Amino acid sequence: MFNGIKSTIFLSPSILLGILFSIPALIIIFSLFLPFSENWIHLKDTVLNEYISNSWKLLIGVSIGVFIIGVSTAWLTSTCNFFGKNFFVWGLVLPFAIPPYIMAYSFTGLFDSYGTANELMKLIFNLDSDEVFFPSVRNISGAILIFSFTLYPYVFLISRTAFLNQSRDIFDISRTLGLSKSKTFLKVALPLARPAIIAGIMLVAMETLSDFGAVEHFAVPTFTSGIFRTWFGMNDIITAKQLAAFLFFLFLIFIVIEKYSRRKLQYNNISTSNRKLVPVQLYGIKQIGAFITCFIPVLIGFFIPFIQLLYWAVAHKLSYFDSSFFIAAFNTIYLSIIAVLICIITSLVINFFIRLNKNNFLTMINKIISSGYGIPGIVLALGVLEFFSFLDDSFNVLFTGSILGLVFAYSVKFYALPNSNIQSGFNKISSSLDDISDTLGHTKFSLLTKIHLPLLRTSFLTAILVFLIEVIKELPATLILRPFNFDTLSVSAYLYASDDRMVEAAAPSIAIVMVSLIPIILLLKIISRDNNE
Repeated sequence: MFNGIKSTIFLSPSILLGILFSIPALIIIFSLFLPFSENWIHLKDTVLNEYISNSWKLLIGVSIGVFIIGVSTAWLTSTCNFFGKNFFVWGLVLPFAIPPYIMAYSFTGLFDSYGTANELMKLIFNLDSDEVFFPSVRNISGAILIFSFTLYPYVFLISRTAFLNQSRDIFDISRTLGLSKSKTFLKVALPLARPAIIAGIMLVAMETLSDFGAVEHFAVPTFTSGIFRTWFGMNDIITAKQLAAFLFFLFLIFIVIEKYSRRKLQYNNISTSNRKLVPVQLYGIKQIGAFITCFIPVLIGFFIPFIQLLYWAVAHKLSYFDSSFFIAAFNTIYLSIIAVLICIITSLVINFFIRLNKNNFLTMINKIISSGYGIPGIVLALGVLEFFSFLDDSFNVLFTGSILGLVFAYSVKFYALPNSNIQSGFNKISSSLDDISDTLGHTKFSLLTKIHLPLLRTSFLTAILVFLIEVIKELPATLILRPFNFDTLSVSAYLYASDDRMVEAAAPSIAIVMVSLIPIILLLKIISRDNNE
């Protein structure tokens, strides 16, 4: 009976948390049951088809782009040895540090009519001042390019893991049957890795459709930019929520596909033997081709935008690194730390209780809480804003426009990141340790603090690093929910770039890249250490 009481005491706040984290999404969904206004009819008759068309063009173009870049580089670094491979294994992940909107800002300054690249070409080829060598990238083709070279690491990482986990026996059999290396890749390796590749592409699709900064800067009308225009341009939050609801349902489709692909991926991994692939040494033109194939994504996705930002920051005016810059950096870091601590503590307690009691209902609640990662930032922000407005009216306390709104939004959206790491960490801990602890008379609290916590250190560090990367780069939710006169690095970069003050945007932009690089490098070291073990 006592255990039942303890379970009830613990389940009650967990259920409350599950409901609380679901409210923003439910608010957006229930907006579809409200009357559709004249603004909705106007949108349907004028720009809605353009929003849908551009979103699908972007989605298809980026999916093809990340597939080509991510899979080709993953295959080469998994199955071949060539000059520079050791660098590319981690170097190909560097574009993760540059959000699409930051790359959009740098490429605009680089390839605009009077941008750095065009001015350099005029100087080299002695062209007239009004001649343009490079075309403008501020169009849907430029947006596809930007997203492809910043988001391909999703496909690269998961595809490379899938290729490395494939059995050497399968490839030996295919070669025995007379298949060439290229046919072995197309007919054997690629089909086996298909679930992993689809899962990676679905993640890219969600990131692409939820982006606001890059498409808004390139003036490409999509669902996200349309939601902003409807809300702020037409002053119609109900129609904006209805648009957001359709975007959310599209995300749900991608989430289902991604989850299904991951299940098939687990089956494929279990069904292979332990004989690992032996990389083939490449020579001559093949080695050069492999090097160029892997170098181009790093060059375009990281080095070119980073050098452009560095040039703006250093060559023009270092005074942009002023007190307001450091305040924005401090705001970014401390918001991230508060939110990640809340998520880690919550996830730790819930997963520990699930481990002890094998509670299916609590497992379901944990999955509900984790589902916030699939909600686009702009959709989440609208839901949180409506929820906090209701709290303002109900309790006569000002929640809207407070730090609490941002922390809540970050917790809802990114809880899944620390939860998945802690969940994975618990799964690696043998249950026999729990039994030994019980035999020795240790309490459950002692089991958690003295046994589980030390063994979960790597999971905690990984969770913190991944969470920091996502929060630092987050723009739409931060832009909408931030308190008055409260800027983060992403908001500062956006505000400068929206006024075409690209040089001023360099300081916060390069700070985002540098701060994101630190967790990425540490994370890669952790992954490398785990792989070696």
